[in-house]
Amino acid sequence: MTSMIKMPLRNVTQHALLELQQKYPDAEVQISMAEHRSDGLMTEVQFWDLISLLDWEHSEDDDAVVEPLVAALTAGPVRQIFDFADILSQKLYALDGLKYAQHIGERSYKTGLYFSGDAFLYVRCCVVANGCSFYEGVLKHPEQMPKDTDFEPLLYVATDAYERKTGRKWDYIPAYNVETFSNEAGWQSADHELPVT
Repeated sequence: MTSMIKMPLRNVTQHALLELQQKYPDAEVQISMAEHRSDGLMTEVQFWDLISLLDWEHSEDDDAVVEPLVAALTAGPVRQIFDFADILSQKLYALDGLKYAQHIGERSYKTGLYFSGDAFLYVRCCVVANGCSFYEGVLKHPEQMPKDTDFEPLLYVATDAYERKTGRKWDYIPAYNVETFSNEAGWQSADHELPVT
């Protein structure tokens, strides 16, 4: 006989989970999200509004640039930090492709030559950091990718906000894999045997 235990996820404390493990040691857990879970999800507009908080007046100090964004995420509910990480991952994943990698300046993808996957990820971060209009333009016109510039600190905004807010280590895996070559459809015509850092 199958038993079903239903409780709000916010009530699943460490103690409650331990009791369930002791009572049902061989049980499997299935989590289903109620339809109303979409209420309160971060929207695209909210995501880009947060990105617009990046303070480019302090362009020589990356921590100062991202601080307003980290502070805004820290001030909101934890769920918004996860949502931000998910949307960011989707944006970076969409830019993971040969047609974008061929237009990043000195470090552009060239068949048979060394190509740094990390450097390309940081350039993709730069595209997102420049806001919605720039991002949408680059999606349509890959030749508009930033040349010889990047913005790696954007990758750590959600981590910093979460750890500052909760005091716990960030171990969340966002919705999309942002590592270079993860978007296989974007690299269909590329040589995958190149060394990547």
